Amino acid sequence: MFHVMLVEDQEIVRQGLRMILEQDEQIRVSCEASNGYEAMEKMTAHRVDVIFMDIRMPDMNGIEATRKIKELWPDVPILILTTFNDDGYALEALNEGASGFLLKTSDGKKLIEAVYSVMKGGLVLHDEVTAKVMPKLLKQSKKTAANVEVDLTERERAITKRIGQGKTNKEIAAELYLSIGTIKNHISVILQKTKLRDRTQLAIYAVTHDIS
Repeated sequence: MFHVMLVEDQEIVRQGLRMILEQDEQIRVSCEASNGYEAMEKMTAHRVDVIFMDIRMPDMNGIEATRKIKELWPDVPILILTTFNDDGYALEALNEGASGFLLKTSDGKKLIEAVYSVMKGGLVLHDEVTAKVMPKLLKQSKKTAANVEVDLTERERAITKRIGQGKTNKEIAAELYLSIGTIKNHISVILQKTKLRDRTQLAIYAVTHDIS
């Protein structure tokens, strides 16, 4: 069972998201928050596996909330809910450790699939927004990524390449005939070697360095 927290200042939007997500028998919305401060409080009182995070909220917005939550609960994936004119904010949220972003107009199937994807270690990017945000993300990261040169083993390069292709830990494990736990351990070592913070930055590193 995946326990989800909805962080959104509009109650009607939260109600709609809850109805959509709970159509799947393995997903339950365990708590809701209307801003970042409430989200921080709910994190200490509820089991949360995945967070859907709005960007524009009063008191504490989604970017700041993402940063603070990832500092305290780094293993909890955060999916940013955005609109087309929020792409700049979505870019910032990814830099703070978000596991992806979705349009608020996404259909229910995409939202449910996103939960399963991030729980497997995937990075979720909505097709219609990726074209706007990813070039900015790559350009922004080239300056720092270009300076990151490390000696990865053949297996570490194989894993890094697949992360750059957007594959989940389960998919990588199947392709390399390894356990998911082994893949996770390798990723931890790769992050230490590259001095990168998370899977998102590693995916960018793989693309900008043409890892093969």
